[in-house]
Amino acid sequence: MSKKYDELVSKIADCVGGKENVEFFTHCVTRLRFNVKDQSLVKTEEIEKLGGVLGVQWQNGQLQVIIGQAVNDVYRAICETYGFGDATAASETPQPGSEKKKLTFGGVINAILNGISGSLSPSIPALIGCGMIQVLLIIASSLGMDTTSGTYLLLYYVGQAGFYFLPVIVCGNAAKKFGANQGLGMVIGGMLIFPDFIAAVGNGLDFLGIPVYNATYTSTIFPAILCAWVMAPIEKFFAKHSPTMLRSILEPVCTLLIMVPLAYCLLAPAGAFLGNYISSAVIWLYNTLGFVGVAVLAAVMPFLIMTGMHSAFVPYLLQMFATVGYEPIFFTALVISNIDQGISSLAVALKTKNKNLKSTALSCAITAVVGGVTEPAMYGVNLRYKKAMLGAMIGSCIAGAFAGLMHVYIYAFAGASSIVALPCFVSPEGNNVILMVIAIIIGMVATFLATFFLYKDEDAQ
Repeated sequence: MSKKYDELVSKIADCVGGKENVEFFTHCVTRLRFNVKDQSLVKTEEIEKLGGVLGVQWQNGQLQVIIGQAVNDVYRAICETYGFGDATAASETPQPGSEKKKLTFGGVINAILNGISGSLSPSIPALIGCGMIQVLLIIASSLGMDTTSGTYLLLYYVGQAGFYFLPVIVCGNAAKKFGANQGLGMVIGGMLIFPDFIAAVGNGLDFLGIPVYNATYTSTIFPAILCAWVMAPIEKFFAKHSPTMLRSILEPVCTLLIMVPLAYCLLAPAGAFLGNYISSAVIWLYNTLGFVGVAVLAAVMPFLIMTGMHSAFVPYLLQMFATVGYEPIFFTALVISNIDQGISSLAVALKTKNKNLKSTALSCAITAVVGGVTEPAMYGVNLRYKKAMLGAMIGSCIAGAFAGLMHVYIYAFAGASSIVALPCFVSPEGNNVILMVIAIIIGMVATFLATFFLYKDEDAQ
């Protein structure tokens, strides 16, 4: 880890109100994510001044510290320094004077989003790795690699494993998020995709006369999250009421016995229906709106990111990659939008005569175009000088329309939503990645020209 993050690691606990103020601590691809008990204790202005911090924001009641591609190293260092568990509850000590929050509709939605995010975020690095291996195999096979060779087959197994066993990964992480035993969560996920169960369920199964729904749960996420969510209070109940001498036996056994009919007969089928309908709804929207949907999504993507609404797409994205093998709208719009945020910032840097703004805008442009971290460009330049944001939206809309017309899809979960993501657009057949490159170039040119002509240096005064 770079030394520029040393100050952040050493001071972050004080800035978030102390270790005891942190309820949950995890990270995503570019951000540290803190759930805190008392938001008034968080010193956001001081966090922004710490070395290596690209931005700070609140989303869905969660404090997000934007780091960039080094976020995993910083997260590990913070966990080691303060004794935080890995992607788990950071503190169980109640804050003096803390009160139970009033139940509201917004609070329920935030809780659902936080639960889903906490269950899926730890799984993303595995899916990025498996997805990129699939992309490499597509490229290798197109270059003439023997698809029956041992090397190809072994890599193929690895690329498929992360998606096939997704219920095990997600259910384990979800159990940890909801305060249950991670091992039991993995067992629940594993029983949904046990080979003999998959083979037998089609012939009709029942549990004490209760029919088991005929479904396949490999490569799904919602069944696993629902099962872990319900399992957590059940396990806590048996942990509380089991005799001390028998707790190590009764707690896991009784939890599993209760979860068998609940998971097989109710929760997993409900989760499967939910996942299938969400994917079908997005595909229907794409087929109905066509290129207009991609164009509009690319134009408004900065505001989705600012409000945190882009996080709501994560379950859909994982469901699409795991079941269909590609995604037609969100990532295409996201990559185009992120790059255009950087290009708009670049146009400001080249046009302005303000030396401080020129330096800031240039660094923000590089961060967005190469790293896919757009918050510095959005907050530091484009939103600050509104015409720059308008220029980026115009360019993204035009590029998104072209990508939608050409049916550009992404075939692997992108680790960075920038030009680095281009290999993920390589398709088994056709010129998908070339069309994406053309769309990006169209967006870059349109954004640069729109911003260069709309932005006036007087705006910086």
